[in-house]
Amino acid sequence: MAGKPRDSVKMTAAEIEDYLTSNNKVQVATIGPDGAPHLTTLFYAMVDGRIAFWTYGSSQKIKNLRRDPRISCLIETGVEYSELAGISVRGRASLVEDYDGIRALGEQVSQRMVGMDDPGISQELKDALLDHQATKRVGVIVEAERIASWDHSKMSAPPGSASVEA
Repeated sequence: MAGKPRDSVKMTAAEIEDYLTSNNKVQVATIGPDGAPHLTTLFYAMVDGRIAFWTYGSSQKIKNLRRDPRISCLIETGVEYSELAGISVRGRASLVEDYDGIRALGEQVSQRMVGMDDPGISQELKDALLDHQATKRVGVIVEAERIASWDHSKMSAPPGSASVEA
């Protein structure tokens, strides 16, 4: 018996790890007080193999996670159908609320942010920004319960058409 068609585009564990470390933005969904999804996009880092980000402690997503720690995350790339790739994670959020933990997470996230590697920004200024921001933020570590992945570049091209390159 052949596998499910979706199995042909599923990423391996190594591909998932590479994909997560090579991207920098995650779409995060939490559950609002009325039960509706609350969706935002954030920069993230990988911490011990888990998606992690920081956000303002007064943000709606933190209010939502304090009430209900369920979270969904999506990292995706591609424009054309044959280029689509992504990882969807469902799980629970663990909040990081101690200053040192928040500061360390903020440093990891900021290293992946576009523009933060600008040589015109001194390390002293970066440190001052991180120190200041860490007092206002909460860290979030996503404890994955379910992961789905896809990479359409793995699909075979239909007979007679140009092949899709990996």
